[in-house]
Parts: sequence; structure tokens; C-alpha cells
Amino acid sequence: MPELGLFPLPIVLAPTERIPLHIFEPRYRELIAECLDNLTEFGMIYRHGVALSPVGTRARVDEVLERFPDGRFNVVVTGTARFRLVEETTGRSFITARVGDLDDIGDRPSDLEIAACMAAFAETLARTEVPELDGTPQGLAFAVAAIVGLPQEVKQELLEMLSERDRVVRLTEALMGSAGVEIRAREIERRASGNGRVDHL
Repeated sequence: MPELGLFPLPIVLAPTERIPLHIFEPRYRELIAECLDNLTEFGMIYRHGVALSPVGTRARVDEVLERFPDGRFNVVVTGTARFRLVEETTGRSFITARVGDLDDIGDRPSDLEIAACMAAFAETLARTEVPELDGTPQGLAFAVAAIVGLPQEVKQELLEMLSERDRVVRLTEALMGSAGVEIRAREIERRASGNGRVDHL
């Protein structure tokens, strides 16, 4: 079972999602430098409190935005595949663990469920048109989750689900509930601060 270097953070990375990271702790500078040198991935895993979540996302470093003289990095990473945490290991300055693959059971959402999710997505962003997505049933939930700014606990819940249908249904519920209200409020505030200009998320 392969061993993976882990980067625990209070944020959830979804597959296909791109995010910037500022790497400043020496142990994680070592991890990222090793990934850059060897063209390998590391594992981003959600830490809420002291415990690591049971499921994380492999991440690759797509771009180094800046290297600082003291060894810090600004990088952009992209989520690739999910993994399940099997057992933490020792021996490195950063956290490592044996991990396993996490595969879906193949339960696909219906056309009506996809349409309901996309309608909730558009309403949440207060737009008649939404950003282009993967569009496939297999990638829809994670693609939406990467854009709308869901609460981290909801993103982690989606990450741990083994059915795309379950993810789409749960995501629709979240967007139509309190999470959607909060996201809409942020979107309205963002537009107001931009003098009405609508930028892509």
C-alpha cells in the first residue's frame, strides 16, 4: 500500500479544483520541494481540530508562482484523485500515511437530478448563465463544489461519498438551503464591491 506525504489544512480540496497555497512551514516546504523535484503528488487532507479526516485528495503542483529567499513558496495546486487514509506512518518531518484508492460504486444521477443541481447552482450565483463545467455526471458535483464556496464540512461530506448521484442530490440540497443563502449573500457583496461588474469566479 503506497505511502503519501500529507498536508493537513482547514480546507477541503475537491478533485479538479485549483487553489493557491502559501507554503511557509519548513516541513511542508520540504514536502513541496520533494514533489517538484520528483514530479510526485502529495495528499491534502481536511483537519478540523486535531483529527485528520478519513478521506483526502491527491494534489499536484501545477505552478510555482513565487519562490522566496527564505525558502517559502507560493504555488498553485490541482486536486486529482481521492484517497482513503489507512494508517499514519513515521520517519519524515512532515506527516505521512499509507493510503488506498477510493472508487465510486457507479450510481449515476438522473437527467432531472442533474437539471435540479444546475438550476440551484445558477440561482446560488444569481446568474442566468453559469461557468462552464465538466458537464459529465461523473464530475458534476466536484466541479460545482470547486466553484461555489461551500462550507468545508459540506465539501468533505461530498468528498467521502461513493456515489455521484448521492453527491449531486446532497449538493442540490445544500445549495437550496442555508449554505446557498450564505453563498448568495457573498456573491451580492462581491458584485457590490465591484461596482456591479460581474467577474468569473
